[in-house]
Amino acid sequence: MSTSSPAPARPAARLRLLTGLAVLAAVAPLAACGAGAGGATTATISPEPTAPVRPGEDTASGPATPSGTPAGTATPSGTPAGTPGPGEATASTRPDELAPTPLPTSTAPVRVERDLGEPAIVTGVRAGRHDGFDRVVVDLKGGMPGYTVRWVDELEQDGSGKPLDLRGSPCLYVLLTPAQAHTEDGTPTWTGTPLAQPLGNVTRILKAGDFEGRVSAGIVAASRTPFRVREYTRPDRLVIDVAH
Repeated sequence: MSTSSPAPARPAARLRLLTGLAVLAAVAPLAACGAGAGGATTATISPEPTAPVRPGEDTASGPATPSGTPAGTATPSGTPAGTPGPGEATASTRPDELAPTPLPTSTAPVRVERDLGEPAIVTGVRAGRHDGFDRVVVDLKGGMPGYTVRWVDELEQDGSGKPLDLRGSPCLYVLLTPAQAHTEDGTPTWTGTPLAQPLGNVTRILKAGDFEGRVSAGIVAASRTPFRVREYTRPDRLVIDVAH
């Protein structure tokens, strides 16, 4: 029995084999990237390097722009306190007393104790009408003394005890200590504050005493209303606002 040798491969079959190998070689790199959902091919993209962001900058627009009102800046609303309305009496008002101020809300007594060593000197008392309240300013030299401010129905002359005529009106009693209203040689630095006309509520300001390191005054008003006491410096002042 004779054995026949295999027939040599035809040229067309060899061409198809080489073409199939070429296609597999081209597809292999794409398969290495991985298949996404649904068979879609996905690629991983490295992000572009970004420059570091300096403090106060945002990545879109460079230096940040503050929004709203900076902290510590008051936004005026209505008529600023310290700005008189048409036909209103006013005291000489310093710039730092012009900040917008809410109306006083309390009638409770206010008391602050303070030991200066040497008495402060009361150099004057001024008053003016403002939007919603009357302001009484006690100008001082030599520091801020302790003080008491409260509503009373009677007022006496400090030292003599002589009653002062309030004409039936309530009075905001103000006591400063240690303080004096005269110089070392006895010259008075404040003798009283006459008003040309009543303010919104305050009708008179009386000096009630300058005796043994105590200066007292009476802010006579038409009605007993809320009040507020504030301290100011450079120069020293005690500010008392009395609601209308």
